[in-house]
Amino acid sequence: SAIDACETSNGGCSAKAECRRTTPGNRACVCNAGYTGDGIVCIEINPCLENNGGCDRNAECTQTGPNQAVCNCLKGYSGDGKRCTYISLCSQNNGGCSEFAICNDTELTERTCTCKDNYIGDGFKCRGNIFQELLRDSNTSRFYFHLEALSIRDIASPGPFTLFVPRTDVLNSDPRVKNWIARGVMAQVLRYHMVSCASLMYNDLTTINNVTSLHGDPIHISYSQNSLVLNNKAEVILSDAVGTNGVIHVINQILVP
Repeated sequence: SAIDACETSNGGCSAKAECRRTTPGNRACVCNAGYTGDGIVCIEINPCLENNGGCDRNAECTQTGPNQAVCNCLKGYSGDGKRCTYISLCSQNNGGCSEFAICNDTELTERTCTCKDNYIGDGFKCRGNIFQELLRDSNTSRFYFHLEALSIRDIASPGPFTLFVPRTDVLNSDPRVKNWIARGVMAQVLRYHMVSCASLMYNDLTTINNVTSLHGDPIHISYSQNSLVLNNKAEVILSDAVGTNGVIHVINQILVP
């Protein structure tokens, strides 16, 4: 009978090849699917080496077997790997920046937050002038409405100013307020809570005895036992809310000139 050239040792073909009988005593070696070579030597095909394995250029091609691969989008991109689109951090919720900030995508998974013109802060928290800031805090919003009602706009100018603001609940509950409005002296009372030409932080206030208000009368300041008190009765309970043109301190009583 004819000699089968493929009978022993796969006919001398590669273990990754098929030995095919041709004419008696002869054979051909053909590499298996997923392999390339002359049949004697067969090498696994890595599809990632050509055209990134058909993956998107913003994807990683990973070989999983002979001529087999998976595509995974790179960090900062989304998709099926064959097609990957850039994920803009700024496109959602302003990138976590303040509503008064500009979000810039800088590189993959990175962005910067910069406060807009006429605002200050770190980009995550941006503050405008103290007139605007009064309205944004429920503790100080009542003071803002009193200023608006009397068209007092001093603190919308460049400043700097220091503001001592009676907390909203104090302004709402003090019976004298209605009386002052009726008598036309509320504007004087409000201006007595403003100091111009200086943005005095809490630490600054602990070192001085008097400041002169926009109303003209002085405000007496005393500091003892970690407590800052104005005119011997109104205590500073929240401090150092800094705006572009000054600083706001919240107090627990109304100052009366």
